[in-house]
This record gives sequence, C-alpha cells and structure tokens, in this order.
Amino acid sequence: MSPHSDAPSPAGSFTQGFHGLSSFRPIANSNLRVSSSNTNSIYSDSALNDSQYSSSYSTTSMDADDHPPRLLKAGVYVPTVCFFDPVTEDLDTQTIATHAVRLAKAGVTGLTTQGSNGEAVHLTHSERQTVTATTRSALNAAGFSHMPILVGCGTQSVRETIQYCHEAKASGGDFALVLPPSYYAPLFSPSAASVIEFFTAVADQSPIPLVIYNYPGAVSGMDLSSDVIIQLAAHPNIVGVKLTCGNTGKLNRIVAATKDVKSNSASRETPPFLVLGGSADFTLQSLVGGGHGILAGLANIAPKSCIELVRLYKAGQLNEAQKMQEIVARGDWTAIQGGIVSTKAGMESWLGYGGYARSPLPRPTADQSSKWKEGFRELVALEKSL
Repeated sequence: MSPHSDAPSPAGSFTQGFHGLSSFRPIANSNLRVSSSNTNSIYSDSALNDSQYSSSYSTTSMDADDHPPRLLKAGVYVPTVCFFDPVTEDLDTQTIATHAVRLAKAGVTGLTTQGSNGEAVHLTHSERQTVTATTRSALNAAGFSHMPILVGCGTQSVRETIQYCHEAKASGGDFALVLPPSYYAPLFSPSAASVIEFFTAVADQSPIPLVIYNYPGAVSGMDLSSDVIIQLAAHPNIVGVKLTCGNTGKLNRIVAATKDVKSNSASRETPPFLVLGGSADFTLQSLVGGGHGILAGLANIAPKSCIELVRLYKAGQLNEAQKMQEIVARGDWTAIQGGIVSTKAGMESWLGYGGYARSPLPRPTADQSSKWKEGFRELVALEKSL
C-alpha cells in the first residue's frame, strides 16, 4: 500500500518516442492460462533448472488441472500481508492461512502474494513459494478454490523473472504481477525500448499471464506511460495492470484503448484487459475513470469497506460513495505514511494479529503504535458497521 504519486507522470519518464506507435493490436484472449513456449529459448525449463535457484524450483504444480480456469474479474483485490514469528522471523504459515480465508469470507475478488505489502523483497525463493502454496491450500480448503491468486514475480533480470513465474504457477498462483526492472535503468535503451523488451520476453515464456505493476515508488521513480502500457496490453499473455502511480488520467486512457477489444468470454465482470487502481484512496476516482476495481493494501484491514465503496458506485449511489471514500482515504493516509510498518501495527491493534515487518524494517515504538491505531480508528468503525 505504499506511497503513490499524487502528481501526473513526470515528463520524460518513459513517455518520449511513442507518438508513432503502431496501431493497437487486438488481445487474442485475456483469459489465457498458458502461453506458447519457444523450446529453443534460453529461458526454457531446461535452462531455468540449471540456474543457481534450481533447488527451490519444482515443475509439478500443487494446483494443476484440478479446477476451472480462474479469471480476472472486476472487483477488489488484496495484496496480502506476510506474517512472521516475532522472535525468529520465520514464516508464520498459520496466520498467513487464517488471514487469506478471512479476506475471502469478506467477499474480495482475489488475493496477491509477494506484493509490496507481502514484503517480497525480504523473502527467499523457497519462502515465496511457501507463502503462495499456503494461501492456495487455505483458500481451497475453505471452499474458495475459484479465487485467483496473483503472485509478485518482478525482479531485475528476464531470466529470474521467468523463473519466478514458473515457481508461482507450481505453487498455485494464477497470474504474475511484474514490476519493471530499474537497477540499471540509466543504461536502458531510450524511449522505454528495454522495458518493452523485458515485458515481452517474460510474457513470451511465462506459463501464467502477466499483470503489469506500475509503482514508481518501488522502482526509483520509473513511471510507465499510458502509451507503453497500451502497447504491452496487445500481448496475448499480458492481461492487466495495477496503477499505483495514482494517475487516473493514465488509467482512463488505458481503459479507453482496451475496452472494445473483447474475447468471446469477456464481459464487464471479466474485462479483456483488467485495469486496477493501486490504492484505496482513489477507488472512486478509478471507477469513474472506467477502472475495473482496485488492488489495495488497505483491504487487509478493511476489506468490507472497500467492497461496499465499489458497490455503492455501481448502484449509482454517488453521494454515499463519496462519503465512504472520504473515510477510506483518511484511513489509507495512515497506511501510506507508515507503509507496511503502520499497516501491521494497525492490524495488531484492531484485529489482534499482524506482528512486525522483517528486519531491517523497524519495529514501531509504543507512541507510533498508538498513533497508527488512532489513524485507523474511523475506518475500523466503518468496517465493523458493515
């Protein structure tokens, strides 16, 4: 849930050189489950198995072929928090499972593991797989086998990102949420060519469809333009975008460019290219701009409030939706200011679980915990009323 930009995309942030883009190509099938692999590619399974991470990689999916395809429908998605033992910092799989089921019972549309709220950067390959597998098993056991799981798979190289995608599928994930690489951004080709090549190469080889994750705060300010995202949306294995940039004009342009490209099974509930706001504090604005919902960390604390806000808008109750948005935005400001630290502190105070982030992130002081608790008070009261 992280800090997003309150301003439009800055000039020069992957926006130049796209005035002559080729015309938008229809998306072959937004509900694609598996892309066709090039067996001669250096990113084939055999090459991946030779990597230094091969010991944590399995080609046998725990969730393969025993369920109908899970689709990306419009609604509220939650990037789930990862939980740790407060002393050892080992994964707390029991709480991971319990939290996933709590969110599912609240009525959310889907979950994300290994997002920013899931402290993906603090987890090993094997731990990432454990979190996703635990989440999938808990959902299945609780009667939510239909619920999709998006898995954060972005890293700095094409090779490792593809491997994360394979590991995500093997662990029960359905879609890969992918950040653009940024460490060597000054060396990239101009006009975002390197980034487009990155997403294309990953999408060509990933066994699960990709959702682009546009979050400038996590990638040294890199902000993909609407032109770049629209171009990437034409790839049959790229099926959505999460916009944590906060730029609703960008969201509107992307929706407008992709809304008329429909597969046979596409509908308002299952759009051909899913466009999600990346934070709860602009849920209503995202919906007005044509967005299909949100993927927002605040829903870890208040899933029903986020769902009700979307329902009010769809029911045409705009005054009520605006009032609720005000409460959600105030609560989200607490989460944005303190990031995962304040989110976990708020969960601990109001839900009785949450714990701490993994080091080196700090543990909040007593005064900070009190501050975060108070910041979420109004939102939690709303949540309890629903």
